[in-house]
Amino acid sequence: MKINITKENIIGFLIGIVSPIVFLPVVLLFLSFVQDTTVSYLWEQFKISDVHRSKDLSLGLISNLIWFYMYLNTDKYPYVRGILLSMFFYVPYMIYVNLIQ
Repeated sequence: MKINITKENIIGFLIGIVSPIVFLPVVLLFLSFVQDTTVSYLWEQFKISDVHRSKDLSLGLISNLIWFYMYLNTDKYPYVRGILLSMFFYVPYMIYVNLIQ
């Protein structure tokens, strides 16, 4: 079975890897409003605690759903495959932090 990796797959993969990291400050800002704390306090928790980092990155992965839905509705399926593949790269870290450690 031959696997075709196209330019669109790679672009979708890069979007999926970078998007949660870029979306992370928005997540921390929203959490600061909800929890009535400061963003700097949440940022310190993010830097120090692996469990908080895992939870915040999980919330940051919601941004990939936006890209996924946008590309799925425009029939650009190679981008969708790249975005899905990139989300699976976050899974081992989440499993390690939440279950093994």
